[in-house]
Amino acid sequence: MSVTLPESVDAWRMVSARRSFQGEFPVVAMKRLGEALAGTEGTAHYELDFGRDEFGTAYLDVRVQVPVTLTCQRSLEPFVLPMTVDSRLGLIRSERDEAALPPNVEPLLIADDSKLNLLEVIEDELLLALPLVPVNPDSTLPEDVVGPTPEEVSSEGRSDNPFAVLRELKKN
Repeated sequence: MSVTLPESVDAWRMVSARRSFQGEFPVVAMKRLGEALAGTEGTAHYELDFGRDEFGTAYLDVRVQVPVTLTCQRSLEPFVLPMTVDSRLGLIRSERDEAALPPNVEPLLIADDSKLNLLEVIEDELLLALPLVPVNPDSTLPEDVVGPTPEEVSSEGRSDNPFAVLRELKKN
């Protein structure tokens, strides 16, 4: 296991050697992800494992845990969402190789020079895992948006019933 994350690796050599990397780095190191966040505080913990499955398919297992700061679309307040990514990427040389990948394996196209930037792979997986509409599970809508609850409406009585006039006409 390697603790430091190299800038780039030879993907096919890593598969042959069944290399693994684990460690951590600051969220601020991921520029593209930082643009989608409300803040770049925190540390990402990662584990990367290269290998081949029982069918001979080269893969990269990516496991990342990171707290990300997002803006809640309900309250417009920042909140921290703990994210966990656990995915298997099938390493392919061309797009036509994608059809041969097993189910539940996402394709990762490797360049002709076999170089792979591991930080970019981690960042791509986190960007794909971000919620489309981030909502803090602890937030509530403001009362002026929600309106009164049904219990509050029934306790006020029915003095403003629009059919009260009809009831009076029926009695006559």
